[in-house]
Amino acid sequence: MKKHIPNILTLLNLLCGSIAVLFAVNSNFISAALFVFLGIFFDFFDGFAARKLEVQSELGLQLDSLADMVTSGLVPGIVMFKLLELVVSDWGVVNLSSGYHLPFVPAFGLIITLASAYRLAKFNVDNEQQTFFKGLPTPANALFILSLPLILEFQNNDLINSIILNRWFLIGVAILSAYLLNSNIKLFALKFKDYGFKGNSTRYIFLLLCAVLLIVLKFAAIPVIIVLYILMSVLDNSISK
Repeated sequence: MKKHIPNILTLLNLLCGSIAVLFAVNSNFISAALFVFLGIFFDFFDGFAARKLEVQSELGLQLDSLADMVTSGLVPGIVMFKLLELVVSDWGVVNLSSGYHLPFVPAFGLIITLASAYRLAKFNVDNEQQTFFKGLPTPANALFILSLPLILEFQNNDLINSIILNRWFLIGVAILSAYLLNSNIKLFALKFKDYGFKGNSTRYIFLLLCAVLLIVLKFAAIPVIIVLYILMSVLDNSISK
């Protein structure tokens, strides 16, 4: 029975992602973000459970990526599509013969979904990424994208709102997101072989800073945390060398 526990958690991740898709398509960003966060929670604990129960399998690896493709790949792409749709108005809309209006420029947001698929496929065939990640993990990228509508909804800062609702900013974020997902930047993983400070100092300091930033900046902390994660990883790599 225990061998099925990680896969059940993975399927719960997929279920949450599927529900999030429905909310995102209807521009209900808050509910979509809630289910993405819940899906990422299950995504973290499926791997943790597999390691603790010693039931890691090739099936679990493939299933995990398929679930991540929905929760952390498709949903952020749709959210970016919807955000761009809000700000471009009729700019970049293609009228098809069937009478359907294709929002061409907003569809550019789906580059996040394509880049996520490519990143997950690379991860599945890369045997090096056991204790670190090469490129930004899809859950971290999903949190970054989903934080944008949450900041708009809950932070209510005119300057920040004007930045987020700028079409060029959103297009730039989509491009940067696609690049970071498939970059060769070596990023540390939040996997603890033991809980001693030695050997885990970067992880503990990062988690402490995350807690402080979330308390002070709330949802606006999420993009800052992603940038911090990349910078600390680069610094950690330099120290290791």
